[in-house]
Formats: sequence, C-alpha cells, structure tokens
Amino acid sequence: MITKILDQHSIALIPEEPDDLITLRRIIKKGDKIVGDTTRIIKLEKDYSRPDKGERIRIRIGLDVEKVSLDNVLDRLRIHGIIIESNNESVPKGSHHSFVITMDESFKLIKKQWTEVEKKLLQTNNQNFGFLLVALDTSVCGIGRLKGTHLQIMPNIYSGSSGKQYKTNFNIEQFFENIQKAIASSLNKGDQVVIFGPGETKRKFSNFLHKSSIGNEYKNQVIDGIDSGGEDGLYTFTKSQSMKEIMADSKLAKVLSIIDEIMFRVNKKSKKFAMGFDETLKANQYGAIESLVFSEKIIQTKDEEKVIELLNDIESKGAKVYGVDSTTDAGLRVSGLGGMVSLLRFALEY
Repeated sequence: MITKILDQHSIALIPEEPDDLITLRRIIKKGDKIVGDTTRIIKLEKDYSRPDKGERIRIRIGLDVEKVSLDNVLDRLRIHGIIIESNNESVPKGSHHSFVITMDESFKLIKKQWTEVEKKLLQTNNQNFGFLLVALDTSVCGIGRLKGTHLQIMPNIYSGSSGKQYKTNFNIEQFFENIQKAIASSLNKGDQVVIFGPGETKRKFSNFLHKSSIGNEYKNQVIDGIDSGGEDGLYTFTKSQSMKEIMADSKLAKVLSIIDEIMFRVNKKSKKFAMGFDETLKANQYGAIESLVFSEKIIQTKDEEKVIELLNDIESKGAKVYGVDSTTDAGLRVSGLGGMVSLLRFALEY
C-alpha cells in the first residue's frame, strides 16, 4: 500500500493488493472521514429526457463514515456514510452515499485520533517492492508478481518450439525478447526478478537479461530445484523450500513458517496452537496468541465485524497478524484449517 502522511489527522492512501483492502477494513471506522473521487447518478432535467433515467457523473466528495464492509470478499471495500463535502451542486450535503475503495485508486482518510494499532497496520503494509517470478523452459514461460502474500499471474508465453524430436527453426532469442517485454511491463521500482525452471534455459535467460536495461536496473537470481515451467512452476515455487530461503524476510515466507510450525505441533500432539474462530477467540481471552494467520474464508463464514474486532484486539496485545488469500498455497491451507490458525505462547485446553 502506498501511503503519504498529510498532517497528524490525514493520510493519502493507494491500496495495491487485496491484502491492503483487508488492512483498510481493519483501520476505517465509524466517525472517520473519507475524501475521494466517486460516481453518482444525477437526474436529468432536459427536453425529451426520460424522467426515470439519469446521468452517472464523476464527483469528489467528503464522506462521514457510518458503516464499512468488504464487498465480494476481497475485491473492493464499500464505505457507507453521509456526504459532508461535494464539488458538484447537484449532489447535496447530508445525503447518503456508498463510496467504493478499489485497488490502485487513491483517497484520503481523516481520523480525529490514530491509534497505535492503526499506525502499526499502515507501517506493516507499506512495502512497495515485490518479486517478479519467471518460470520457464524451452516451450513455455509463466510470469507472476508476488507481493506480500498475493500472487498475480499473467498469461503463459509460448515459444513455438515443437520439441527435440522435430527439426525446427525455433529461435530462442525471439522467445527471450517476448519474455523480456512482458517482464518490463510488470516491474515496479525495487522489485527483484527470480528465475527458475528445468534445464539450463533459466540461466541462458538470466544472461540474456544481464545484457538488457532490465539487467542494469533490477537484481535477478536463478534458482535450482524447480522442475516445472509456466503457471505450474509458479505455484510449485511459492510452496518450495527455495522460496523460504531466498525470501526469508518476505511476508509469504513468514506465513508458511507459521503454518508449518502449526502442523508440526499437531503431529507432536502439542496444545500450543489454535484453529478456527472459536478456539482463537478463547486463546485471545487468555492473551496466549503469539502469531496468527487468517484467510478470506473466516470473513465469509463468520460475522465480519466480530472478526475485525478480534484481529485488532489480538494485534493490540503484541501478536503478529497476517492475512492471506487463495492465490497461493498458503491461503488454501489456512482456509482448509478453518480460515484462522495461530501459534500460542502456552498450551490451552478447549
């Protein structure tokens, strides 16, 4: 999430991934003020216009927040409230409006008082760099951008190679150029390029990149041990030991370590873990939670407001809280374990 502090009460924000919307859901509360661009239907008073039709126009408003909810789980955040400012005379102050926050759209959030948990949440999610993953062999290349715990996958790029058993005029340089163009359009400042796949094609492509402008501006490294190219290779990498080693400080690596430790404790019949909302709620009452991972499933299946209150209360007690989505194996595993899992400081009986 991109943030810019405007004054002691106001921060400009641009969410960049689904996890940012979850963070904003935990931060924005009733009584806050949202300022941003939105659309609203204005009734037309023109000759020959239909009285039941209106024109949708783009306006800038200030909204006094009354209710916050996740719309379609992680795709957008819907803010209900009363308009207190407007740059259009046709939109009166005092009327109700729904303001939708989506990824890559900027807005300003104003609070009378920022809590320590809210400040911590913004700092935790203020990581602007990611990893560009390239999984290739001689026939196919998969490209994905991993930021936080969200993996955005682009369409596979195919080389046109017909295989070793056929005579072909296949030009691997042209294949590499196509991959380079796709990478260039996806890179953000500070990103690292990670290249993997079967055989030696990955090293040939790394050498190709070193000779390009991308090689001068962005660090890239080659990883062994991933024997699949394309989209399959991307998914294999995000749950591999190699990923944990080279991205040890990344959010996804930390989440996977927590999940693996929980499964280790399950196999050892230890009581120092909690799964699901009810167990987590009880563990939090005792202040036992050390770290927690939750997925979108917990928001789908439980009362949203109660889940948000629990997450913020856990964080206020010093625990580490991570959100994941279904784009990676980590999110699918957490969803399969009830949508919420945590490591405990001491054992509890449920």
